[in-house]
Amino acid sequence: MDEPRIKGWCPGAWRPMATGDGLLVRVRPRLGRLTRQQMLALCEAAETFGSGLVELTSRANLQLRGVSEASWPGLMDYLVEHGLVDPDPDSERRPQLLLAPDWQADDATFEAARLLEARLDELPALPAKWGLAIDAGVAPLLGEVSADLRIERSAPGSLIVRADGRELGTPVDSPAAAVELLVRLANWFVDSGGYDAGRMRRHTAPLPAWAPAVMAPAEAGPRLPLGAYLEGEGAWGRVVGLPFGRAPAAALRAAVDSAAVSAVRVTPWRRLLVEGEAPTAVPGLLDDDRDPRLCVDVCPGAPHCEQASVETLALAERLSGRIEGSVHVSGCAKGCARQTLADLCLSGRDGRFDLIVSGRADGTPDATGLSETDVIEYIEKNSDAPRL
Repeated sequence: MDEPRIKGWCPGAWRPMATGDGLLVRVRPRLGRLTRQQMLALCEAAETFGSGLVELTSRANLQLRGVSEASWPGLMDYLVEHGLVDPDPDSERRPQLLLAPDWQADDATFEAARLLEARLDELPALPAKWGLAIDAGVAPLLGEVSADLRIERSAPGSLIVRADGRELGTPVDSPAAAVELLVRLANWFVDSGGYDAGRMRRHTAPLPAWAPAVMAPAEAGPRLPLGAYLEGEGAWGRVVGLPFGRAPAAALRAAVDSAAVSAVRVTPWRRLLVEGEAPTAVPGLLDDDRDPRLCVDVCPGAPHCEQASVETLALAERLSGRIEGSVHVSGCAKGCARQTLADLCLSGRDGRFDLIVSGRADGTPDATGLSETDVIEYIEKNSDAPRL
């Protein structure tokens, strides 16, 4: 079997990616937020132009699957009309801004994001997968999310700008100063040869003297728990979960189809924060933090992905709750759904599964050529092994 093809770029809306079930079209919500009307429009787009499925990615993007070449131009007209996509295709070449989803209109996260939006044209041409995290709440929430430069809080409470891969950041005295330093560091990255490395964490050049890394970020805060979201003295919204990070458009429509809902915030954790009075339970969405489908990492697999040789979703469903620890089910060795080690990783190859304990999809397998039934039997026989 051929090695999986690593395309080196992420799909967008203006530059969709061909997959096994059609084009994959990705929407990047501005400031990580869609109005209720925009969310309803996205659901309509998924059903009219795609497969009816909406996925939430690990970088807080929303994507539609099953879009045909013929229907894509009509989809783009619709997305632009509803403010879901910038009419300028060049906008997708800019780094994505990823905001901590609990931002408020008067806080440092929102102010820094607004200032940075106004200065995006000052950034150099950066590698395709670059991202910027604006995470200036009391406790950072996005430390495990892929980003190359981060605006965070330090342990003493001041703002810092931290380059990904470095444990310490540079203190600044205001959101404006944080944005100024971030823009300078992005330009330094390119000027010092970082483009060839691709990502900040792989760039080995020492940071410039004007950006001393001397202050640690504050201890990380928890992901937003499912259920009622409280802000101040009362309920502010509701957090709902997407099983394996995907849900039918009909389920998402039901979650926001009330005039008491104002907007939806996206997160990188398979959760949406619905602003306003959302329903307490929606079929097809999760409302229990203990549901293992929030934790299993799984790609769409065959036939949805042209590189996958195995179906993944049914096996992920069977494995949910059976393993104490992290689980990754991948359709091929590329491992798109998870780049870090998992306690149990299953990787598709030639229509069967390789099983890797404490590894990645491209790691050395502990067992090969397994069917779904073989995988379950292996786990049951080795239930006393560490983490299995």
